[in-house]
Amino acid sequence: MRWLVLFAALAAIALSVWKLEADRAGLIISPLDGTGTTPATLYLREGGDPAPVVVIAHGFAGSRQLMEAFAFTLAHAGYTVVSYDLEGHGRNPVPMSGDVTSIDGTTRLLVDEARRVARAALAHPRADGRLVYLGHSMASDIAVRAALSDPAADAVVGISMFSQAVTPDAPRNLLVIAGEWEGRLAAEAEAALKLADPSLELGMTAGDPVNGTGRRAVLAPSVEHVGVLYSATALRETRDWLDQSFGQTPQSMDGANGAGRGGWIALLLAAIILLGWPLAQLLPSGPRTQNPVSATSAGTTPKVLSGVHSMRFPGHPAQGWRFWALVLLPAFVVPVVLAPVKLGFLPVLVADYLALHLGLYGLIWLVMLGWFGMLKSQFPARVWWMAAAVAVFGIVVFGGGVERYVTTFLPHSGRALVIFGLILGAVPFSLGDALVTGGGQSAWWRVLVVRTAFLASLGGAVALDFEGLFFLIIILPVIIVFFLLFGSMAGWVGRRTSLASVGGIGMGVVLAWSLGVTFPMFDAG
Repeated sequence: MRWLVLFAALAAIALSVWKLEADRAGLIISPLDGTGTTPATLYLREGGDPAPVVVIAHGFAGSRQLMEAFAFTLAHAGYTVVSYDLEGHGRNPVPMSGDVTSIDGTTRLLVDEARRVARAALAHPRADGRLVYLGHSMASDIAVRAALSDPAADAVVGISMFSQAVTPDAPRNLLVIAGEWEGRLAAEAEAALKLADPSLELGMTAGDPVNGTGRRAVLAPSVEHVGVLYSATALRETRDWLDQSFGQTPQSMDGANGAGRGGWIALLLAAIILLGWPLAQLLPSGPRTQNPVSATSAGTTPKVLSGVHSMRFPGHPAQGWRFWALVLLPAFVVPVVLAPVKLGFLPVLVADYLALHLGLYGLIWLVMLGWFGMLKSQFPARVWWMAAAVAVFGIVVFGGGVERYVTTFLPHSGRALVIFGLILGAVPFSLGDALVTGGGQSAWWRVLVVRTAFLASLGGAVALDFEGLFFLIIILPVIIVFFLLFGSMAGWVGRRTSLASVGGIGMGVVLAWSLGVTFPMFDAG
């Protein structure tokens, strides 16, 4: 079985990489000069003529890689495409700054950055002077506002758009796309369309894109806030809208052009996680002792039931009232204790709070586990090199796939302090989580209860300080995905080694790294 899973995982990885790399065939992909400190990538079809420029901007906590389905689709269609990392995101060394609640604060600075990237792109020999802005989520508002300034845009595409700058006739040729499962943003898309013509509904077009008065709003079926970026409907609608706006001849969506990219990325990441199972079997197996199950009755000597045994592992999960104390105590205590604490020691939005929340949560767990006598035999010398191997797999192998095909995972030097600060909180938390759940030995419902309680504690923290900790809500999906993917891997490691601490420490480092490269950097000064 080990070799079968290993072969299947490697085959799936090879197939998905081959399909994903095919999107790059026929394109020239290179850095764009003239953008100042902003990292930007230029996508050109080989042998193409000068064409309209499309400037692509990602949403909050995203990066250039997250928008590549649009970049590949439009570059293959002949457009001159530029995608960039916004300030504070990806490998942009300049943190976000200004007042995030004011249009004249952070928004204005990000609009200025978009305009700077647009001017650099328009100076390229493959630009014909016409300009498009495409923005997702937070950047949709940046795209709209940049399009209304200098250089003015000929068309705008807002993905998961919300912007108070949209009027009945501006910006020119506005296409709004929302995922069917985005709820409020789907309503925003329809509202933008009705500004131009109150009688229209989603899927309809107002005005005429040929003369710059076009407006259209559509739903991408069966997708949410991230899935919309890989939707074939969203990609086709975007390409067709620009073709109509600029009089281009529509082209087929067949072949290497970004469509279907989301499915291949999902297969790649699932295969890498699956690869962790046979690799975990290469770790030294841990000690197991047979503990006979005894049947007792009043006034008799315990006897062994024939053929019935239970396996006892170091770090066996807590039972009874101890389990519920471990679940409930930190979940209630941590948000209340940290509510009055004012922080600012990490240059990243809410990362310092999260580091403290994780660290205090984990510390309470470890103290209680020590009191219950459940830390014994969890830290032999071999724990450290095995935990390092787990961390390397998570950061280098899984992280390498994320970096190439999903979003930035290789940080710039300015994020080293952030990652280190998060390690101080994430490792105690992840270690405690692994021990409380028995290193993969607990029933699934116990794991679900433990992790739901932690997420509820973060929700409680946001409720106690909504204005200061609102951005924790946006980062919650990263933590949930981490629990689903890396929690499974920690379980495989724990069951193999009989040491919950191995996966706990290793995955704690991976969690800190993942959060450290995801949070946007922010200079409050």
